[in-house]
Amino acid sequence: MKVYYRPLAQVGPTRPEGAVAIAGGWAWFTHAEALSRTDPPRVIPVQEIPAEPLAALSAPRAKVGGLHLGQPRVMGILNATPDSFSDGGLHAAADDAIAAGLRMRDAGVDLFDVGGESTRPGAVTVDPEEEARRVVPIIARLRDTGVLISVDTRKATVARAALEAGAGLINDVSGFTYDPALAGVAAEAGVPVCVMHALGDPATMQKNPQYENVLLDVYDFLAAQIAVLEGAGIARDRIIADPGIGFGKTLEHNLTLLSGLSLFHGLGVPILLGASRKGFIGTLGNAPLAGSRAGGSIGVALAGVTQGAQILRVHDVADTLQAITLWRAAISGRRDD
Repeated sequence: MKVYYRPLAQVGPTRPEGAVAIAGGWAWFTHAEALSRTDPPRVIPVQEIPAEPLAALSAPRAKVGGLHLGQPRVMGILNATPDSFSDGGLHAAADDAIAAGLRMRDAGVDLFDVGGESTRPGAVTVDPEEEARRVVPIIARLRDTGVLISVDTRKATVARAALEAGAGLINDVSGFTYDPALAGVAAEAGVPVCVMHALGDPATMQKNPQYENVLLDVYDFLAAQIAVLEGAGIARDRIIADPGIGFGKTLEHNLTLLSGLSLFHGLGVPILLGASRKGFIGTLGNAPLAGSRAGGSIGVALAGVTQGAQILRVHDVADTLQAITLWRAAISGRRDD
């Protein structure tokens, strides 16, 4: 019987004796929830966790593109698409996307995520040449900002063009299942990657998604794909995992993943949380328009940070950074200079 260990994350400057830091970061735990597919969950002290899973949960994470992960990092979304669910093509023109990126830089963003293919529910696949045409000029213009640039793509040819233009990370919403050549491009370039879980492709993913156990099913998928990437020549210390909030999940699935988010530290890689402006936030927050979901998005982001999530993929960069600054000050009882 396979047992999964979800650290019961806590934060704050006063840690009891024996507390273990989660991924070498700001959150820590003294107990964990032991989960399996057959037995009821059990709460156990940290001392009962076997050495190998405990090491995966606690080992400090490697830098990502030069960014240390001892503090939460913010990835700003730049959708160079005419049909994004969140901004309705606000940054479809390269000049508009570049201007938005510069505003994010000035606000203190840590990473850009530049995408040229909408992944909203029902979206159709974009031709690789058109996708590259959308993202390459933006990446080329932002490469000298000093901000790490991620290209949000499922396609090897687009990724290769983006890397040549100055991108330094590949973020694949298909979890490297769409294009068999993409992992090889990342391995050859030696760049970090983000592997995300999605059930189906954007055109079909919200048509009655079902799981046996959404938390464990997503975990097992990510663990398997991390192994595939390692087999392709990508070291584990260059891999990030994203549970894929909103990608083939109902509202209940999303909430289960969010409440159990700390489980994914057991993968031994950084966690990226991308919940910004998603539909469930609109439903629970009574915000039918995506642009009015900043408050709910920040609330979810801070819940993720409390569970030790290292990277937040967001639309509202300045507001999220402000919220993190105040969260850290309130938790620690001091200001960071």
